[in-house]
Amino acid sequence: MPYDHRNPVTRSLPAALAALVCSAALAGCGAASEAAEGTRGPAAAATTPGRSRTPDPSRTPSRTPAADAARPLAGRTVVVDPGHNPGNFRHPREIDEKVDIGTARKECDTTGTSTNASGEKAAYTEAAFTLDVSHRLRKALEARGAEVVLTHDADRPYGPCIDERARIGNAAAADAVVSVHADGSAVGNRGFHVIVPAEVREGSADTGPIVAPSRTLGEWIAAAFARTTGTSPANYLGDGTGLDVRSDLGGLNLSTVPKVFVECGNMRDPKDAALLTSGAWRQKAAQGIADGIVTYLQG
Repeated sequence: MPYDHRNPVTRSLPAALAALVCSAALAGCGAASEAAEGTRGPAAAATTPGRSRTPDPSRTPSRTPAADAARPLAGRTVVVDPGHNPGNFRHPREIDEKVDIGTARKECDTTGTSTNASGEKAAYTEAAFTLDVSHRLRKALEARGAEVVLTHDADRPYGPCIDERARIGNAAAADAVVSVHADGSAVGNRGFHVIVPAEVREGSADTGPIVAPSRTLGEWIAAAFARTTGTSPANYLGDGTGLDVRSDLGGLNLSTVPKVFVECGNMRDPKDAALLTSGAWRQKAAQGIADGIVTYLQG
């Protein structure tokens, strides 16, 4: 759960949903070129002095249109960033350390939010939720041929800090980065939203090159997430668009590759919490995010 002020945007989710249908029907209808969207095309063939550019048929795996269609993300890299870390609460001093996010200095990380405990039912933490959805998302993306990098897998005591999370995506030269979260708003505030970067040029932050492709990535994920999960865009920000533009998140400010945060629902609302604690619904959430990424990268 990113934890600062949110700024609404005006583009409508219905437009993105219409574009999703158009894309499925017409293979790229309305999509921008790879250059405009900041996505990478197939890697150029490496050339070694003294060696022919012509592939050796005996060393080249056989490909078929069906195989290519089943693995549309072959050659692409996606970084999945599970929000927070289950160990953060045991390391308050470390996660309270300030790091540079370009526009300011901000805490390394937070513990995230959780559902409300009731009776004998323990609270379900955001860190546990994001890791579960991230594992499901990784599986869905790998099945489509992508190379998937996790920023962490609860395999470190705490963190990584928000600036390091950005560096992991940058170092991977990722085609897309998705940070998985759940919100902690007031009861009655329901629905998902996707946070996209504002244009920031300050200090070590320069989001200019990634604003447009990140926005496109966010729109496709919002459309696919709504369709696959059956849930609605947040009713408490974004004017019903499912999108929220922010300039105060280090994970976005310091990214040099297209990146968004997906807030899958509000853990503090009982109705949303019932969805977030359902394994079947979390599978739908992961599938919706994956579908949005595939559409974006094929655009």
